[in-house]
Amino acid sequence: MTLVSGPTGAGSIDDFELFYARRALGRFRARLGRQGLLDLLAADIDEGNAFLRESAQVSGGSFSGGTTVLSTKGLGAGEFVAWMDKAFADEEVLLSAQPEHYVMVGQANGSVHVVENVGPHICSFYLGDWTAEAMSWADDADELLPKADFPYKKATNLFLSDGTVVGRVLIQFGETDEGFTSSLTVYLPTSCPREVLEHHLRHFAVEFRNWIVAAAAARS
Repeated sequence: MTLVSGPTGAGSIDDFELFYARRALGRFRARLGRQGLLDLLAADIDEGNAFLRESAQVSGGSFSGGTTVLSTKGLGAGEFVAWMDKAFADEEVLLSAQPEHYVMVGQANGSVHVVENVGPHICSFYLGDWTAEAMSWADDADELLPKADFPYKKATNLFLSDGTVVGRVLIQFGETDEGFTSSLTVYLPTSCPREVLEHHLRHFAVEFRNWIVAAAAARS
């Protein structure tokens, strides 16, 4: 189908739909609030966390990873990382990056409480802090890239409220002549179906694209 005439603003029908979908979603998030969303999704979270916990137990602490790579022009890696460090204190910025972000709020211990989809499952977990200790496991990761090319690195564990480690994240950023490259790796228990990992690679693509666009807009 081709839009022949009518709207005078720039964009395709897909662009229009995305705008309205984001506006509607933002309204529901605002009306429900954080606790309202948690109450609404309580049964889904119980089911999703049971899936992650069982997957971690069956996998015996082993994980398999996948990587999404993004190329950005017109913005530097250092600029983006500095923006992202500040953005993690702004729940609205974190939520708006992905339609399936329901809760993303920092905790006093430096972790971030996250409620989002992991594949088809809505899960509630914690993203650990980005300290050197939290990154130690990444020293032996196959996906670790040379520091000379990717000097900006962050790694941490994903864990449930009972401490069960259910995933890991390794994100790396390197400068290019025109901007920067993002290497975004997520690790899930090896027993998770491949499609669950595939959907989180798509999830990464959406949220980091939107964060990068927001960082560029903030600089302008």
